[in-house]
Amino acid sequence: MNIIPNNNDFNEKKVVCTLNDLEKRKVVEHNALITSIAKMEKTPLKMFELAVSCIDTEKPLEDNTVYLSKTDLFAFFKVSDNDKHSRFKEGIDKMQKQAFFKIKSNKALGIEYESIVPIPYVKWNDYNDEVLIRFSPEIMPYLVNLKKNFTQHALSDLAELNSKYSLILYRWLSMNYNQYEHYSTKGGRRAEQLESYRNPSITVKELRLMTDTVNEYKDMNNFTKKVLNKPLEEINAHTSFNVTYDKIKKGRSIDSIVFHIEKKPVARNDFYKLEEQDPIYLQDKANKEQAEELLAGKALKSKYTKLLLDNMLLSPYEMTDTSLMAGLQAHVYPLYDELKALRGLNGVKDHLSYVRAKQEAYSKRNIAKYLKKAIEQYLPTVKRQDLNHE
Repeated sequence: MNIIPNNNDFNEKKVVCTLNDLEKRKVVEHNALITSIAKMEKTPLKMFELAVSCIDTEKPLEDNTVYLSKTDLFAFFKVSDNDKHSRFKEGIDKMQKQAFFKIKSNKALGIEYESIVPIPYVKWNDYNDEVLIRFSPEIMPYLVNLKKNFTQHALSDLAELNSKYSLILYRWLSMNYNQYEHYSTKGGRRAEQLESYRNPSITVKELRLMTDTVNEYKDMNNFTKKVLNKPLEEINAHTSFNVTYDKIKKGRSIDSIVFHIEKKPVARNDFYKLEEQDPIYLQDKANKEQAEELLAGKALKSKYTKLLLDNMLLSPYEMTDTSLMAGLQAHVYPLYDELKALRGLNGVKDHLSYVRAKQEAYSKRNIAKYLKKAIEQYLPTVKRQDLNHE
């Protein structure tokens, strides 16, 4: 067993990663890593994801090394029995002796394959809480300085997943849904392309490759049970997604799977993350509050607020929520302006009447998100209708 040095120079450089704010921890990876073949079991894959969440993507990672708290690591894996140390060592052994990613990429001269052992070096001891984890140089381009083609997902979502296939599917579903959220906000994709991100399709052949089940579960019913049904039960129970799927046949055989991803509603009205979408919210808290007050004031005077009240989609009590009203003004009312330009104010009234009739029970807890989603889904239909009549 290797022993971590305990000198002053070492301790000055070391920053131990803890899980105090598990809900805020993110895993950021290149999409090529997500679609690769993960030649490893559940424990090494979760340990890798946990280590990746300790990387600060804005700063260079010194010596490709992160430090984890052993106590937090046991808590993440929910290991509390007397055998936890031997199980920890067993997990490390599996990671270093059996686990690797097989990455396929298209190059100018043809397809290139890489087999990368992601974490070849781990150091710990029996009398210290720190665990040193060093990534291989080859894996680093897939983890740092990522400008495009990357996915971010919540570490807390992974904590409760107890199947290798659940982890692999969740990462792939996150990759697709992230693109749906990104292009829904930034634009640059047609309505049908947006829907393909929220309802992604994958061939059975590709799914078998990604889950490393080419030679397993040959019977389709068994494959469906092990690789689809049970993992999706876990994902739906423990992550921010609700996912269903359809099997698509070609002839008499199942050719592909189409997933349908929905984000679970949240109780808070912080969906719009104003600070990420408008530079004014990147300033200090006082400026943010002042800007919210201005937006909320505009919302109170807006004709759309009156229409929401008329349709009982907004209550007088909710109008006192500055963040909610600011979110409506910044991210919902501009879309109503688009609809008004296409269909007039009566078109907006008709839309809100329909939304009220179809309103889901949960939406009153997060009305701004609900209204934004409704108009985003409706506008492309209106625009297509106009194009078809030109």
